[in-house]
Amino acid sequence: MFTDIEEIDYQGNKIIAISVASDGSTYATTDGRCLRRLGKNSKPYYPDEMSHIYSTSQTPDFSSQIIAESSVDDINLMVVYSLKEKLKIRDADSTLPELDDIAFLRDLGLITEDSGQVKLTIAGLLFVGKDTSIKRLLPQAEVIYLHYDKDNLEEYNARLDMKQPIITVLDRLTEKVQNDNKIQNLQIGLFRLEIADFSEKVFQEALLNALSHRDYQQLGAVYVKHYPDKIVIENPGGFPDGISEKNIITHPSVPRNKLIAETLQRLKYVQRTGQGVDIIFREMVSMGKPYPVYRVFNDAVQLTIASVTEHADFVKFIVKEQDTKQIFLSLSELMILRYVVDNRQIKLNKAQELTQISEDEVRKSFANLIKYGLLETSGKNYMLTARVYEAVKSDVEYTRDKTIQYIRAKEMIIEYIKKHGSVNKSTVQEMCGFSEQQARRTLEKMQKEYIIKLVNRGRYAKYTLI
Repeated sequence: MFTDIEEIDYQGNKIIAISVASDGSTYATTDGRCLRRLGKNSKPYYPDEMSHIYSTSQTPDFSSQIIAESSVDDINLMVVYSLKEKLKIRDADSTLPELDDIAFLRDLGLITEDSGQVKLTIAGLLFVGKDTSIKRLLPQAEVIYLHYDKDNLEEYNARLDMKQPIITVLDRLTEKVQNDNKIQNLQIGLFRLEIADFSEKVFQEALLNALSHRDYQQLGAVYVKHYPDKIVIENPGGFPDGISEKNIITHPSVPRNKLIAETLQRLKYVQRTGQGVDIIFREMVSMGKPYPVYRVFNDAVQLTIASVTEHADFVKFIVKEQDTKQIFLSLSELMILRYVVDNRQIKLNKAQELTQISEDEVRKSFANLIKYGLLETSGKNYMLTARVYEAVKSDVEYTRDKTIQYIRAKEMIIEYIKKHGSVNKSTVQEMCGFSEQQARRTLEKMQKEYIIKLVNRGRYAKYTLI
């Protein structure tokens, strides 16, 4: 085993950094324990987790594996025809539909030929396999739909078990959800915006994520639980290493089934190979709905999307603002605005945690929102401008928040002067987190209220209590 050793100067001390490269194998301690790093601690590394890692390392893409027992008879030609027809609509410039069936499937990587015999890949079976072939060759590729009524949220009142091709499952479940959807109409000037309980785009993206990222080597099924106020999608297989709820929006995609993801992209069901989580978040935020909630278990992932529209005024304002100003707010900008609407103010570090992007990117988002006249600084915080308050809250709330900011600053300045005898503008800036202009306005207002007086002028200017 080779290591890289580096000496680092840190706060007057010398630190020895030892880097050990992974060789893809799992090692035990001298007393026979296997451990896995979790933050600053180590936890037991159980055999069922190890077997999953081994299979992943030996077959990087399970969906591209060839099924030796398969043949051309396992292909559902009606499904192939349907995929071609749908691709013509989704991408009029694509030349794939012009190919004969075998060439079409071969070009997508869904089949391979060995000594003149056609064999399906795992992805091929999941896209164009007959129902009976999926049950025989990959029985765990199952999606179970459960519907719950508002009068009984404990027991489902309808169930649908599907061992069918991915697009067939997608179409059937989309129809199920859309049939139950209620529509809320928002009037925005002459334009009427329809907001469904569950956006078709969000549901399809979430379901395709589950079907393309699930672990097909586990025996569990994908569950779609349809409640009156939410949809819960559960799929076997935890997040890949490095991905968590705290970075899922921005972490580079680590597709568990690369060929499935690539096929969805080539068939124009997704915009790109990847998680599509940012698409789900953007749609939910811009429609005024709660954030999607991810829960991660040892061997499963659960996604909950809610139906309620919490912020109709926010939706109206965002649609109108982007339309009239011809701007396109990024996901991070929308998330920041939404947070401030709910919580009045936001700090830089909170915005970074919320949006899961770097500090520089957060600062850029803040700069854009200030440029658009949507946010203004309030010390070290950012708050809505009066114009936005008027649209999504009220001018009364804006005045109240500005008043609270002034009262807090006034109390800090008085306490500082009592302790130190006087204060200058730069100290007020630092102490209250103000810009130079905010510090000057605060001090001027306190002078007008006969709380403080100016002593000296210029660079030596300071203020004392009257």
